[in-house]
Amino acid sequence: MVKTDEKRLRSLIDRFEGDKVIWMIALLLILISVVTVFTSTPLLAIQQRTTRFDIIKDHLMIVGIGLTVIIVLYNIKNIRFFKFISQFGFIISFLLLLFLVFKIGADPADPTKGWPVRAAVVNDSWRIIVCFGIQIHVYEVVKVAMVMYLAWAVNAMREDSFSITAWLQRQLPNWKWLEHPLFIKSFYIYIPILLTSGMMLNGGTSATLLFMMMMFLILFVGGVDLKEIFALVAVMALYLGMVFMIYKTTGFSLHERITKVNVETRTGSVSGKLERVMEAKPSDRRKVIDDMKLEQPVGALIAIKEGGPLGKGIGRSNQKYKVAVIFEDYIFSFIIEETGWWGAIIIMILYLSLLARGSMIARICDDYFAKFAMAGLIVLISVQAFMHMAINVHLLPQTGQTLPMISHGASSFLCFCGAFGVILSISRMAHTQMLRDSSKADPLVEKDDEVQSGLNDLESLESEEI
Repeated sequence: MVKTDEKRLRSLIDRFEGDKVIWMIALLLILISVVTVFTSTPLLAIQQRTTRFDIIKDHLMIVGIGLTVIIVLYNIKNIRFFKFISQFGFIISFLLLLFLVFKIGADPADPTKGWPVRAAVVNDSWRIIVCFGIQIHVYEVVKVAMVMYLAWAVNAMREDSFSITAWLQRQLPNWKWLEHPLFIKSFYIYIPILLTSGMMLNGGTSATLLFMMMMFLILFVGGVDLKEIFALVAVMALYLGMVFMIYKTTGFSLHERITKVNVETRTGSVSGKLERVMEAKPSDRRKVIDDMKLEQPVGALIAIKEGGPLGKGIGRSNQKYKVAVIFEDYIFSFIIEETGWWGAIIIMILYLSLLARGSMIARICDDYFAKFAMAGLIVLISVQAFMHMAINVHLLPQTGQTLPMISHGASSFLCFCGAFGVILSISRMAHTQMLRDSSKADPLVEKDDEVQSGLNDLESLESEEI
């Protein structure tokens, strides 16, 4: 009976044709997410006047939808499907960001009200779209969509298969500059990156910088000339400098995020603020923390310190009652508080394994689009994860980056599930290609008889020597 169960389990595992290491990483991250969301949300339950069981029930529903997304995308066996939908990534990103830039549908008097589909504020910045009560975190969608779009664009550049510019060249044969490679690259790659980055800047500086880093990395992997990449970086830096100077001359009154950055700069870094807290009298420290809005970073540091090497144990965190968004922006510090350094090491190993495994699969992909998409999505997930960890331990400035596949949040979780679905589908195609190539390769020995003949000759030779 035991052997039969083992055979069934092995048969079930063998049916998963995608990379089993990535499957295991995805499932472990989801399992960790379920546990941490349940144990880290008592404050959220109080704020929403509900129970943690209701929150975990909703999260399990999101997990079910996310797993469905992964399985559906994993079962797509034709890379041309991903190529087709990826070319619309920029259009989708542009339209979503347009809602935020112009605050479409929001009530000017009260940002929490407006049309059934409207832009909305979260953490003092315009980052989400509310669609009939459902919150869509636009930046998470844009990051995944633009990685896929740029993978398509870089691949199309290599294959010289841009249809719009080709149509323009046929309609305007006298305009020779339409045929120039720099115009084509600018039209499909550079302008979309600059437009998207500029539109994202209004809602989050850190998200914009992370997005730009992803875009530049894909361009580098895609073989774009380094001179052009540096030129794009220079143009973006010049743009940021001009925006900064314009808002500085207006007293930082026109741009919410730059205003916030300016205030943070004048009041000092988190480390400097913490020194000011420690300099205050013990009886006044609570008031100083509240005045300087240090509840989250201070709570994260306390959680890490109290966690220590072994942690307090699952469900024994104290900071989950004090830090408002510990289940999102500071989930890594919460994990350290409850599981200690060992929990943090396991989380880091999972993301490092994902990065290493994805890099290996990207190298063996014979399709350039699959190679670029795999590399872009893997690096997006890994870099955001380590950026989240660095922010939690105050190696980077305080921002709103979530921990992929673990932090609480429906739209972010589903976006990364979509990314994992594409990664697993590409790994499945790469595995199939490897099997196909190995089956076509010439065997080392044509027949078993030849092996046996060689062994017989070796035995006869040894007997003669004796």
